[in-house]
Amino acid sequence: MSKPSGKRVVNAAILANAAIAVAKFIVAAVSGSSALLSEGIHSTVDTFNECLLLLGIRRSKLGADEQHPFGHGKEIFFWGLMVAVLLFGIGGGMAIYEGITHLMHPRPAADIAWMYVVLAVAAAFEGYSFTVALRTLHAQQESGGPDVSWWRRVRRSKDPSVFTVFVEDLAALTGIFFALLGVTLGALLHDPFFDGAASLLIGATLTTAALVLAHESRKLLIGESAPADVVRSIREVVEGERAVCAAEPPLTMQLGPNQILVNVDLQLRPGLSGEEQVETLARIERGIRARHPQAMRVSLQPRRWIEETT
Repeated sequence: MSKPSGKRVVNAAILANAAIAVAKFIVAAVSGSSALLSEGIHSTVDTFNECLLLLGIRRSKLGADEQHPFGHGKEIFFWGLMVAVLLFGIGGGMAIYEGITHLMHPRPAADIAWMYVVLAVAAAFEGYSFTVALRTLHAQQESGGPDVSWWRRVRRSKDPSVFTVFVEDLAALTGIFFALLGVTLGALLHDPFFDGAASLLIGATLTTAALVLAHESRKLLIGESAPADVVRSIREVVEGERAVCAAEPPLTMQLGPNQILVNVDLQLRPGLSGEEQVETLARIERGIRARHPQAMRVSLQPRRWIEETT
């Protein structure tokens, strides 16, 4: 069975964030809340970011060509990094700027009831998007078991279209909590300081999320290996072949969310004919692909065969 697609996760996030952004901006304009304005900026950036992820998904499916012999699978890694940059620079930066401005020129918020309404609606939409992303994150890593933490699942995931939306939604729910806290404390204590402070906390949350996403995308861009359990499984296939005397640990690299490159140096048993060597290598390759269909490129380097034929 194929793994769940990240496209559904991204589409759910776009619909949720677009609706939330409109509501937040309207109520922020009426109430004058700095925290709510920061949340509106955040939702707008998230909507644009998810459009970039859709572009990355589409481009990553382009086939191989002369200049890209391994295909365009890493396109999604690049656009995942762009999302992190925008979330840091625009989302986090604007929220921090708005918070500082509000602290320097405080203004009491009005229409508190509407602010609670829009934050409740935002929490519902973000919660739905977060649930879709979390379920997909779990489904794509069934081998991790039910006890694996969400943080470890993010680090193990090779699909930016899923883990990016998950981290963004987690940051959004955290931001909604800070906005709610700032609005409530400001209303109870009649002090606009809390509204500006909430905006600063939202900005800090977004910059932290952006740094996490940038780190994960960077690992994939520079050539991260396949998950450890996949590498172990490939090694079991190679070493389970009777005609193999020894083998180096497999070298793997993610070519896309569901594509890996596999390279194995091995030593074949002496005395095999050329035909037997070819059959052995073909059998190993079939075994690797049977266990791991994402092994799009498999390169087996038989040392003894090379030495005998050179």
